[in-house]
Amino acid sequence: MEGKIVSIEIDLFGIKLQSPFILGSGPLSYGARGLIRAHKAGVGAVVTKTIRDEPAVNPFPHMAVTGKDSMINAEEWTDIPGSQWVEKEIPEAKEAGVVIIASIGHTSVEVENWVGKVDKAGADIIELVSYKRETILPMLKKAKSLTGKPILVKISPNWFDSVGIALEALAAGADGITAIDSIGPVLRIDITTGKPLVGGNRGFGWLTGSAIKPIALRYVAEISSAADKPVVGLGGVTRAEDAVEMLMAGAKAVGICTAPIVKGVEYIGKLNQKLEKLITDLGYNNPGEISGLSHTYLNSEANNKKFNFIFDADSCTECMACVKACSYEARTLENKIMSLDSKICRYCGLCYSVCPTGALIPDFL
Repeated sequence: MEGKIVSIEIDLFGIKLQSPFILGSGPLSYGARGLIRAHKAGVGAVVTKTIRDEPAVNPFPHMAVTGKDSMINAEEWTDIPGSQWVEKEIPEAKEAGVVIIASIGHTSVEVENWVGKVDKAGADIIELVSYKRETILPMLKKAKSLTGKPILVKISPNWFDSVGIALEALAAGADGITAIDSIGPVLRIDITTGKPLVGGNRGFGWLTGSAIKPIALRYVAEISSAADKPVVGLGGVTRAEDAVEMLMAGAKAVGICTAPIVKGVEYIGKLNQKLEKLITDLGYNNPGEISGLSHTYLNSEANNKKFNFIFDADSCTECMACVKACSYEARTLENKIMSLDSKICRYCGLCYSVCPTGALIPDFL
């Protein structure tokens, strides 16, 4: 692969993005300064904090880490007036070259009040977000009457039949889907005090970060395989490998939010570099070649094949993870000699999943 030229630029709705990473609506996109900072760090586009008729008043505290690369937050929409976004924040960020996705919520009235204004202020794309399933289609209808800019509909996993509403939105004229929003309400408690980690109503918050990646991947895969319009995969991407997973599941672009919050905005540049190298190592030229690659395998026929195990003794460190993980005691390992009792093995695959060095390799028949 030496000398191979790889580009991580993508095209979204005819707009050239410097990378497939899109900074999701959150603390880092609080205003023009945050948008510009993220753009300079390497994201392809930035989603504003959600603009509503009234600025939010957040509880104290309203964000806390929970587990590795995950976060619980009780933060609400933008805490600055919509008029400030229109008159200052969006124009200032556009002047700096930022590709802006304006987040608008959560009602049709607010769509009517702000979509036209953010369009004129320079927003490149509109993203509609709502806490209630029943409001998103009326919001979309109103938005389409007010702008010719591309419209993304953000899907919440907390709704009933979120995939169904996503497909309805696309049929009703949405140009793409953002999947997914945060999951909740959820709760964490500080055991030294008995108090919840975040303030607000009952201390409940919303879960983001690596803990929700498998859920986000499922939504992205299901929506993208059923429609031919772009899906922005948002939820749990903290590494370049996660981004490749999201692309293979069918995402056109990859949303990030929690990772640059907890690791710093500069981490975006590292993600870009690692993604470029990973695409090269995997033998591809750009993110577009990876998008939707896994659709072929997302069916029962492709995913129900028995396999043998190949054991690479040179890679084995005798950590015994595979032996300990076998619920059926089918596997033994001694002096780098692996034995498997095929009569009691259920071929569940957990053993090779927990192997830290890749010494166990499934050979699908």
